[in-house]
Amino acid sequence: MSDKSKTIADTRIHATDTGSADVQIALLTERINSLTEHLQKNKKDHSSRRGLLLMVGKRRSLLDYLNRKDESRYQALTKKLKLRK
Repeated sequence: MSDKSKTIADTRIHATDTGSADVQIALLTERINSLTEHLQKNKKDHSSRRGLLLMVGKRRSLLDYLNRKDESRYQALTKKLKLRK
């Protein structure tokens, strides 16, 4: 099972869920973490840095949406992904 499939399986709400806000946030978080490691080694990779900033903005807007729609799911997801200190 790939990392993406495992992430989807861990965060989905129901059996066929692949696109809920929870899953999208989890996948973006995984990509953000790997890209952050890449940028620590490759400091001059500005195009990847721009992509990272776009992903962070997208995740932020999805988190805001989830907080508005279902605060308990928002709290559970941020705790699970360790997004809030």
